[in-house]
Amino acid sequence: MYKDGYIRTTICCLAVMALVARNHAVVIDIKTKGATGDGNTDDGPAIMSAWKEACDHGGSSPSTVLIPPGLYKTHSIVLSGPCKGPIELHATGATLKAPPELAKFNTTSWILIKSVNRFTLTGGTFDGQGHHTWNSTKCHDSLMTCEIPVNLRLSHTKNSLFRDFTSANSKNFHIALWGCDNSSFVNITISAPGDSVNTDGIHIARLNGLNITNSTIKTGDDCISFGDGSKNVRIEKVTCGPGHGISIGSLGKFPNEQPLQGVWVKNCTITGTNNGVRIKSWPASYPGIASDIHFEDIIMNKVGNPILIDQEYCPHDTCKLGFLLSGLRMYNTLMERCFTDCVDHSGAKH
Repeated sequence: MYKDGYIRTTICCLAVMALVARNHAVVIDIKTKGATGDGNTDDGPAIMSAWKEACDHGGSSPSTVLIPPGLYKTHSIVLSGPCKGPIELHATGATLKAPPELAKFNTTSWILIKSVNRFTLTGGTFDGQGHHTWNSTKCHDSLMTCEIPVNLRLSHTKNSLFRDFTSANSKNFHIALWGCDNSSFVNITISAPGDSVNTDGIHIARLNGLNITNSTIKTGDDCISFGDGSKNVRIEKVTCGPGHGISIGSLGKFPNEQPLQGVWVKNCTITGTNNGVRIKSWPASYPGIASDIHFEDIIMNKVGNPILIDQEYCPHDTCKLGFLLSGLRMYNTLMERCFTDCVDHSGAKH
């Protein structure tokens, strides 16, 4: 009897210990996986190795991939789920740099995070070192003859939080979101020179539920751009400029685009941009719908076109304009309390 009770107690204790271990937060330092942090060695494999271990850990507490303060060089990396529990990439004080040479990339992403639920990115500077790429006429022609990597591409990364980090000098878009429902960006900084090419700050598409707040975006293209299928997006307390402003679209270039619905841009300041807020669609475009778009309490300083609805958007002059108007239908669009000061009317559409 006593022996049986002892065995049952031991089994119970082991089960509890296993449960505690499973739910205990694990921290994987990338230096335990071989990262050097010398700024020259490719530390990408170490980051991916640490991610795999943290992703496989599971439990109710977030597992953490720790990138300690320092300078890290990394080629293209993929951080993929699904993970067995919530996971965080913690990079406060760390700077990650991409190779400056475009020839070292054979993908459209520098850092790709995909198929992850309950992900958190905290801190860090992600420097795409895009200066040489912006100066290449080959890669930014009308045919886009190169695959140019986005700094941070997020695909189906849902119920997630991105906070306190910087994206700098991306070769292409800084952040591209696709299918990332119910996520938030808080206190982020995006930085690239005003003459950098195609460096949209945040491009949004095919998602439902996104908040971007208390952030600063300085770039050479749209501070924030919306593709089709963007739904229930709220942008508030964002400072934009230089750049091309905040843009809905371009829309209607491709068949079967999904409706864009429910966009709120409030309490933002736009300074020194070609455009303020705009909606753009291609001429003779495929049918589409954009609805419930709200621009409220926007302050604009030295902006070329404060408010612009462009139904003949056609970069590189590759379209036959004629009398073919956009097939896009827009309704319930509100522009309220948009204040402009010292407008530079020489600004051109871009």
